[in-house]
Amino acid sequence: MNISNKQTGFSLIELLVSIVIFSVGLLGIAGLQMVSKKANYEGLQRTIASQVAYGMLEDMRANGSGISIYAAAPDLGGGKLSGLPVSNCRNVNTPCSPAQKAGHDLWYWERVLDGAQEIGVEGQAGGVLTPTLCINGPAGGVAGVYLVAVAWYGSTSLMNPDTDACGSGTGKYGDNDANRRVLQVATFIDPNF
Repeated sequence: MNISNKQTGFSLIELLVSIVIFSVGLLGIAGLQMVSKKANYEGLQRTIASQVAYGMLEDMRANGSGISIYAAAPDLGGGKLSGLPVSNCRNVNTPCSPAQKAGHDLWYWERVLDGAQEIGVEGQAGGVLTPTLCINGPAGGVAGVYLVAVAWYGSTSLMNPDTDACGSGTGKYGDNDANRRVLQVATFIDPNF
């Protein structure tokens, strides 16, 4: 007589091993999702900084008569320019002097940088973390290369970027400015054109 003992199905040990392997895979996917969200947020910060820098340069180029006001502006960010300017120079029907236009542009782009254009339940929801906006150019508003730099607080520590001093040494960006990110855009502006 031939007795065969055929085993069918999973044993308990095989089931536990497959659950452990599946769990490790799920943990890997969760970790990848966290890294992806962090990278996406860093990309969003850079996009907002780029929008502000290019927008500021375009407004400077459009307001050549007020270029010296932009270049003399202090570092912006964190609500340094409070209160709405007297004239809303973004409205094409509102007559504004070059000085009023420059003042309104500086106020507007600081608000975008601070996230005041997007309001959530707990306050401002857009913008970048701990922003600093710096404008450098020739004194007196003459023709030359103008540089707009935006600094913000990055989520990971990196080597301190020495490319621009915008926001450097303020203590806002971690030890030795290790979390400082800087985006800078330069262009030639001739106020006579």
